[in-house]
Amino acid sequence: MQTLAEWLAYIERQHARPIDMGLERVRAVLARLKPGPIAKAVVTVGGTNGKGSTVAFVEAIARAAGWRVGAYTSPHLLRYNERVRIDGEEIDDAALVGAFAAVEAARADTPLTYFEFGTLAALWLFARAKLDLAILEVGLGGRLDATNVVDADVAVITTVDLDHQDWLGADREAIGFEKAGIARPWKPLVLGEDDPPASVLRHAYAIGARAIRARCDFFFEPLGADAWRWREVGFRVDLPMPQLAAPVQMRNAATAIAALRALARPLKREAVAQGVAQARIAGRLQRFEHDGVPVYVDVGHNPQAARALAQWLRANPVAGATHAVFAALGDKDAAGVARALEQAVTHWHLAGLAEAGPRGLDVEAFAARLADTRAGAGTRHATVDEALRAALAQARAGDRVLVFGSFHTAAQAVRTLSSG
Repeated sequence: MQTLAEWLAYIERQHARPIDMGLERVRAVLARLKPGPIAKAVVTVGGTNGKGSTVAFVEAIARAAGWRVGAYTSPHLLRYNERVRIDGEEIDDAALVGAFAAVEAARADTPLTYFEFGTLAALWLFARAKLDLAILEVGLGGRLDATNVVDADVAVITTVDLDHQDWLGADREAIGFEKAGIARPWKPLVLGEDDPPASVLRHAYAIGARAIRARCDFFFEPLGADAWRWREVGFRVDLPMPQLAAPVQMRNAATAIAALRALARPLKREAVAQGVAQARIAGRLQRFEHDGVPVYVDVGHNPQAARALAQWLRANPVAGATHAVFAALGDKDAAGVARALEQAVTHWHLAGLAEAGPRGLDVEAFAARLADTRAGAGTRHATVDEALRAALAQARAGDRVLVFGSFHTAAQAVRTLSSG
């Protein structure tokens, strides 16, 4: 195998199931891979929503402080290289190919999922990059996620809500326990929610992790329209508003600052302000314009994310209509997402994701799941591209278009909007 595309096709075939939670196989291959320490310090970020944005803030602030930083995130939006960044640059094909070859040599006959293979490749790359800080985004849950083979110096749980219930449990308490598994004894655990599940706090207490809670141990509040303040006992800093849209991004930035402060390394206020202002991540209310109509693309795919989108839409009204392009995978609570947004959306355009593999739905099957919501009466389109083009054709001056529902949905929209 010579190309990245060939390797990606190969690693998809190396396990019978796309998800096989557990750490035994990953630990066994890591022991044979022997990458060595991946960085001087490690921050692992888990949670239902806000993980990617929080990673972006941690990365931007640490880089502004002059640290050499690696970030591992998933899933990618347009290309696999997005998943591994070193000093803000996506890893190139040749480096990924070399990393995959190293993992393949170490795994022998041990089956690895696509995510596990990629996680081990990222750790191998980080170990060779002489990093001051590695940031690992949890893929699914936490306790049994492949990223959890690394002991975090600081663990972060952004939010806990209902998603992936088939794997993580039926309620917030069960899901919280799974996510709390990234915490380590006597190490900080930063919690981005005001009221985290009791299971998270119980686990932290049981292992001696130091819980650092939003609105309890660190605080944040707006200072007018263009600034906000982060503070804890004995320290405060006034900051510009994040360039990432949505009110929730202030909380994500605040959580990121708390995680970096918990590392107990020198961190100048100027670096915090610069990082907050410079943090960017695709597919989080990412703005485009088409013939004067603003188009926002978001990867939000569960009810909690939809509630945040609805809050942002209400806080930023337009003179005209809001057109929604909505496509979700079959294992998501599409009706719950639609209900969270139905008061903020004027016109619904539903799209199929039949090309998204086993979890994809055609538009008729998708619409059937929305029959009891206002979205169910929306127009139907075979693909996201068709739905987006229909929404743009319908939109007039003063309107806006929102595209959301999954990473697949956002990726297709970004390609359409970028191609003109």
